[in-house]
Amino acid sequence: MKLFIYDHCPFCVKARMIFGLKRQPIRLVTLLNDDETTPVNLIGAKMVPILVKDDGEAMPESLDIVRYVDRQDGKPVLTGSTNPAIAEWLQRVDSYSAKLLLPRIAHADFEEFATGSARRYFIDKKQAAIGDFAEHLANSADLIAELEADLQTLSPLIVSTDAVNGELSEDDIHLFPLLRSLSIVAGVALPDNVEAYRNRMAQRSEVPLLLDMEQ
Repeated sequence: MKLFIYDHCPFCVKARMIFGLKRQPIRLVTLLNDDETTPVNLIGAKMVPILVKDDGEAMPESLDIVRYVDRQDGKPVLTGSTNPAIAEWLQRVDSYSAKLLLPRIAHADFEEFATGSARRYFIDKKQAAIGDFAEHLANSADLIAELEADLQTLSPLIVSTDAVNGELSEDDIHLFPLLRSLSIVAGVALPDNVEAYRNRMAQRSEVPLLLDMEQ
């Protein structure tokens, strides 16, 4: 099977995770950010991830892909229960994290920005959505302080480094991609158990962190 992705995309990380957690091979195909033709031809819209199954059928939507792959062999790994407090935490951090992440992602060495036009496409689209990147970068100290306070509230919610609730669940599929994205932000102090969870989940899911792109 093939999975069309952008490396920076947290929804793509969700889809990538299930293959790593199940030790199932997958061919990753990174699209240029301004390539509208390929995804439109596959699913009728510009969005990723897109899973192309063995029979050639294309499937969008990260959670649909996760559930399909997890259940395909009759041996699901995401069997744990979810904790509403994790969803609440993610919603809170999602309300401001784009201001920290998108300006840094825009200048990082991702394969989806291999051409100048692909990078410009991303910058134009995202600045139209969240405002001027330079202004958000200038406010980084305040945003990092808010994030560090929220990371302190996440710490007691982590039951195990192997799975946030003690047993793998869809909470891990939602939580790790955000923590992985945040690894591009320099100067963020994580509680020890949050950092240990992030590192372990990167290992288990076979999705590396972005520390080499830290800004």
